[in-house]
Amino acid sequence: MPNPPPDYVPGHGLLTGKTVVVTAAAGTGIGSAVARKAIEEGARVLISDAHERRLDDTAGRLADQTGTRPATAVCDVTVDDDVRALVDAAVDTLGGIDVLINNAGLGGSAPIVDMTDEQWSRVLDVTLTGTFRCTRAALRHMQPRGRGVIVNNASVLGWRAQPEQAHYAAAKAGVMALTRCAALEAAPFGVRVNAVAPSLAMHSFLAKVTTDELLAELTGREAFGRAAEPWEIANVMVFLASDYSSYLTGEVVAASSQHA
Repeated sequence: MPNPPPDYVPGHGLLTGKTVVVTAAAGTGIGSAVARKAIEEGARVLISDAHERRLDDTAGRLADQTGTRPATAVCDVTVDDDVRALVDAAVDTLGGIDVLINNAGLGGSAPIVDMTDEQWSRVLDVTLTGTFRCTRAALRHMQPRGRGVIVNNASVLGWRAQPEQAHYAAAKAGVMALTRCAALEAAPFGVRVNAVAPSLAMHSFLAKVTTDELLAELTGREAFGRAAEPWEIANVMVFLASDYSSYLTGEVVAASSQHA
């Protein structure tokens, strides 16, 4: 019998006075959930996505939920000019970036023997290289300022195997390694870099692209007998973005109830 989700946790001012940029925030997944939490925690927020209409719809929904409409910027993380423009837009709109949430990622399912080069390259380009591009651009802005936090969205598949997920798992393992290396380079400048590794967070897009059978199997691995709510993952990201995690860098925090 699954445990019911807990009550939604209200904001406690953990990000008061900070500016936060969230990539791939359109829709109803982790990106929009962490944008909402950041607003509720007192931050000024800019959300980005490659899909302009969905981005505008998400900003409107966040305004309805929080009373504050975030700034928006269209950005395809596979295009470096877009990424540079995102940082410029955040500087112009927010006055700078205190926190970057690298949420952009792309999945899919294919056995290795059937996987095309294009399928492999597309997932790696969005999920790993996109995170690299955004991290590089953010560090160029944060390091001269002597402060900043980057939080990357990884996955437990960076540690654990799952059939037909070689491209996604490889990309997320790469995000973990990038997180650790970037953290060492950024630490002398007062910038922290960490990652969150969710196991299973349920939202409408995941439900649309995943079979009921696989979702039931994945849910059965969770000790709570249910998937995480996207806002539960967002809570961990907010903690890593906040001053409560001031001595954490280069860490990958599992946001998971999977059995050991």
